[in-house]
Amino acid sequence: MEKLLLAFIIVVSCNAYASQPLYTYAQSPIHSNVLSLQLRDAKPQPVGSFELKTGYTQASIWAETGEYLFDYYQNNVDLALSYQVNPIWKSEIALKRVTAKDNGLDELTKNFHDLFGIGHNGRDEVPQDQFYLSIPNQNIEISDFEGETLTRAIYSYNELSLYQSNPLSISVGASFYYNNVDSGPFARTSFEQGIQLNASYSANVHHLFSSFGLVHRNSDIPETVMSDTAGFISVGYEYNLLSNHSLLLESHNYKGWATSNPSFSEPSNEVLVGYRYRYMNSTVEAFMTENIRNMDNSTDIAFTIVFRMLL
Repeated sequence: MEKLLLAFIIVVSCNAYASQPLYTYAQSPIHSNVLSLQLRDAKPQPVGSFELKTGYTQASIWAETGEYLFDYYQNNVDLALSYQVNPIWKSEIALKRVTAKDNGLDELTKNFHDLFGIGHNGRDEVPQDQFYLSIPNQNIEISDFEGETLTRAIYSYNELSLYQSNPLSISVGASFYYNNVDSGPFARTSFEQGIQLNASYSANVHHLFSSFGLVHRNSDIPETVMSDTAGFISVGYEYNLLSNHSLLLESHNYKGWATSNPSFSEPSNEVLVGYRYRYMNSTVEAFMTENIRNMDNSTDIAFTIVFRMLL
């Protein structure tokens, strides 16, 4: 009986999820609709295993400057499947769709800002729950676009482990991103590429993650000079409360997406606060994304729920 119990404990331990960053994507109005790199764990999965990941995000976009005004909601659905080919090579394929849907976050956002003493940056001076986008210098004005598809993309990520030795792991990865929206006001096609370096460090209940890299982009936005390359740097921390519970804090930072005016060239900085629950070979994550520093180049607030399963 004791041998059976020990075997069960070993199986559960083998199936249990290791610590890793949150499964998330950029949430700023432009970065969420182009290739943006993700904070990733440098440690490999068990050889021959698959990981299925799916996430749903509701975001409230508010960005107002003298050059543009973004005021709308967007919902993201992400689905990815990764496979650990051998001890050093992992491959992932993912689908992403972003749509404009009324998720009613304006009132919640205002209450959240009031609770923590954060300024509204003009949001309290316009009607709630509207869908409006304007860049006057480029003769762009789109209103009442609720229900439209903003992004429909497929992308892949391939990672090569460079160093594995407890407690430190280092890897390098490459991303390829193809987006095609065939109709509506946001119709466009793009192909973008990225490369990144990842490092992970684990010590008992403490886990640190970092990623930095570059993206090569192209865009069909009229009269806008997109940056040919865009830098990315991200750090994350996970604390294991108990064997099944964790708290996570991450900082994601993206270079400005265009050089055509000062506001577009400002970086986007996002802070994520999350909770993770593990059960054997699956996890559930719930977290909030809040923009900091440059209030006019990121989402106002976003809420995400994620389900992951290791097969």
